[in-house]
Amino acid sequence: MYRFFVEESQIYDGTVHITGSDVNHIKNVLRMRPGEKILVSTGGEKEYHCAVSDFPEGEVLAAVEEVTAADRELPSGIVLFQGLPKGDKMELIIQKAVELGATEIVPVEMKRCVVKLDRKKAEKKAERWQTIALGAAKQSKRMQIPTVHMPVTFQQALAMMAESDVRLMPYENAEGMEGTRKILESIEPGESIAVLIGPEGGIDEAEVEMAMKAKVEPITLGKRILRTETAGMTVLSILVYLLEGRERTR
Repeated sequence: MYRFFVEESQIYDGTVHITGSDVNHIKNVLRMRPGEKILVSTGGEKEYHCAVSDFPEGEVLAAVEEVTAADRELPSGIVLFQGLPKGDKMELIIQKAVELGATEIVPVEMKRCVVKLDRKKAEKKAERWQTIALGAAKQSKRMQIPTVHMPVTFQQALAMMAESDVRLMPYENAEGMEGTRKILESIEPGESIAVLIGPEGGIDEAEVEMAMKAKVEPITLGKRILRTETAGMTVLSILVYLLEGRERTR
């Protein structure tokens, strides 16, 4: 079933009132008809099982048939701090990060970033990135829409990371898989996690020193050098396995 996101105020009298761009998508792209089933989320833990009922001007109405408690989010909030990559790589990174459960994605301007965005371009990119996050959240049946931030400086990123319980930085010169394993396996469900990924060319040595002073843990992802679009997905995949596995055993 297709998933759509609405505000709490759009559900009343047993009916979901869908507005905005989803109206055209439901009517003209998906070509849904009355009776077809959809899922609706308001960003909380409730999942509304609905049936499309009517198409008044500017709206799609869906009758609520059942409300269930869904457990689709990770037990920890994960913020991905991604060094700005070249081309359209950021779009792929955002899409996959959302599928893997990241709650926020923060683009970071770093020393080795090739891409330089002025305010106008950054705003346009951020709008596009948020749309991609919305689509990925719908596809992966997320209960919330992750936030994609405007690009920040490296210093701003470190300040934001300080708010998380766990701060990780995959670094190609980090050594000791055993140390990395201990760090990752020590993370408890419920702890907030920040992951810093460098752009093409990696994280500059001076930035590594700054990050370590800010208590960001350097970790290794193995003997191979991963691309910037691969490194974050690798860390997120490991965290999904560890956090959800540990949650089940409890």
